[in-house]
Amino acid sequence: MKGRIHSTESFGTVDGPGVRFVVFMQGCPMRCLYCHNPDTWDFSGGCEMSVDEIIAEYDKGSAFTNGGITVTGGEPLMQKGFVAELFRKVKSKGVHTCIDTSGAGFTSDRAADYDELLGNTDLVMLDVKHIDDEEHKKLTGMGNKSVFDFAEYVSSKGVDIWLRHVVVPDITDREDDWYKIGLFASGLPTLKAVDVLAYHDLGKSKYEAMGLEYPLKDTLPLDNKIAEKAKETIIKGIKDGIKNKL
Repeated sequence: MKGRIHSTESFGTVDGPGVRFVVFMQGCPMRCLYCHNPDTWDFSGGCEMSVDEIIAEYDKGSAFTNGGITVTGGEPLMQKGFVAELFRKVKSKGVHTCIDTSGAGFTSDRAADYDELLGNTDLVMLDVKHIDDEEHKKLTGMGNKSVFDFAEYVSSKGVDIWLRHVVVPDITDREDDWYKIGLFASGLPTLKAVDVLAYHDLGKSKYEAMGLEYPLKDTLPLDNKIAEKAKETIIKGIKDGIKNKL
């Protein structure tokens, strides 16, 4: 089986537990205003690689990638069959598997289509971009129902979840929204971690190289202290949500 691949990285340190081999899938239906990889959007971009070719790349540096393999994007769920086959093969070798996803494209009526993938996935790093559906559409071009439905389905399958959220000035910087994210996350029994990231504009040069206007050109990078406050607020929402369920 072949998939469309943007690139691979052999020493990923922010893509799950440990040092990891990272596969960047090509193609994404979202258009996040702060996306720092616009070169992964085009579904016809990148190059074709087989599962065995990816594994061969992993094997070259496996002595250094003690964490396992993370598949990100783009949006890996757009090529879930390929990722499922990759994970099935590496799991047989004892390799830890992780998907970094926004849950795009998931629908509850086709949930079983994801069972093979999730059956070979150790960890889902889920990017919750905005708790409000309308604001999520403004931010990404899509609603957020698929994100939350996917989160609940992943957890129902017993797969660990790390929740991720990017705080962007004037877009995702409201405390009540952070708290609501926490309340939602409190209903995910397999939630293991919360990772809050401060907005940065390091992808701006890619837009310029591609002849695209950077959507947040007037937005300054976020102070890390605000991201820390957001994490504290999300965790408070999680604790309160769990307490309310008792």
